[in-house]
Amino acid sequence: MRLTPGRIDSATCPADKQQVILRDDEQPGLGLRVTVAGAKSFVYQGKLKGQLIRVTLGDVKTLGLSDARARAAKMRVMVLEGRDPRQVRNELAAADKAARKKNQLESHPALHVWAAYIEARTPEWSTRHKTDHDTMAREGGGLITRGRRPGRGDKKQPGILRPLLELPLKDITCERVTEWVDVERACRPTRTRLALSLLGTFLVWCEDQTDYKDQVQPDACARMKKKLPKPTVKQDCLQKEQLQLWFAAVRQISNPIISGYLQILLLTGARRNELAALRWADVDLKWDSITLHDKAESRGGLGGKRTIPLTPYVKELLLGLPRVNEWVFFSKTSKSGHIAEPRIAHNKALTEAGLPPLTLHGLRRSFSTLAEWVEVPAGVAAQIMGHKPSAIAEKHYKRRPLDMLRLWHVRIECWALEQAKIQSKIQTETAEVIPQQRGAGIGV
Repeated sequence: MRLTPGRIDSATCPADKQQVILRDDEQPGLGLRVTVAGAKSFVYQGKLKGQLIRVTLGDVKTLGLSDARARAAKMRVMVLEGRDPRQVRNELAAADKAARKKNQLESHPALHVWAAYIEARTPEWSTRHKTDHDTMAREGGGLITRGRRPGRGDKKQPGILRPLLELPLKDITCERVTEWVDVERACRPTRTRLALSLLGTFLVWCEDQTDYKDQVQPDACARMKKKLPKPTVKQDCLQKEQLQLWFAAVRQISNPIISGYLQILLLTGARRNELAALRWADVDLKWDSITLHDKAESRGGLGGKRTIPLTPYVKELLLGLPRVNEWVFFSKTSKSGHIAEPRIAHNKALTEAGLPPLTLHGLRRSFSTLAEWVEVPAGVAAQIMGHKPSAIAEKHYKRRPLDMLRLWHVRIECWALEQAKIQSKIQTETAEVIPQQRGAGIGV
């Protein structure tokens, strides 16, 4: 029949059928489908390569008869050309979805892509590397709870990369990065260098992703490092003649946790965070050893540990600490439960002793430097400190047992305490069984 608005309104489905299709004799292939429930819609039916195909065009409430005939005519042309209207419709829908997604990505800040990047790469990163990415993109505005510097406000500043990441990804261009570098290098060149490196790696990652490769300029950070001053080598380190003043000032710190932590940091050469996170379960008082979670061995999310000797004076310090929770250097205020910010007390002690500024990493540097007074083999000091082997023999052939490390580590400790004029009970007992060795500045 020829479909008309009146016939469409009056059309019904017989009670003995689930649906019926009324074909339009004006437009070949167009039909009106009526279900037993009373639903009505336009459909197109035709044969493609000998197979009957049917495509729903739309409900009669939303699609007019003339529009339905026009759509059916287009689909009939597709069928005559050997194309499947259903496949064409799916392709158009996919293209439309991709276009809308692209427009959305192009208008959204790069922060959304940065978050996806962090989520994808976190399993391969160390905790510190992950923290660097979070800090550099933070929103800012939160209260500074620790490590506040003199003259600095009480609010956290936005991350150094925040101004760039608030732009759409396509707008992070070489020109934008150049402008950013010119602003940031004047006040924090070292931080700018690190941020530039992280941003460059992020942009290269985006280039490898299907969703972002058309928007990113992976070379936006290229040649930017030339605009930054070369990083300076830090020289802060305790000298032999400063040990007495340093130990005297640090031992006067009222908090025994911080006082013990700082002394052990110097006498073990450990990294500040790996020592701060030391658990009582990692301290073996029977066999005199300490197991540290090694940063160098933990890269790539694999985890790593190293065991170092528990020297007499360090053991004495540990035995004098209270056991409150699982952490050796516990803290009542820190979220982690262990010490987080000992720099304030350390800087105050340095000022009172009249010593020059010294970072916590400077204590690690001091251990390595002062160990040379005892003529400790470089490989021994490196193994105690957790440095990666730098030579073929160190990497593949030398495996020093704990007792060999203990021999040299105790000598380092005894020499340092001798310079500091500290005499402890355990040290005295140890000195009775360790032969005295003099010469070339060695005192054990």
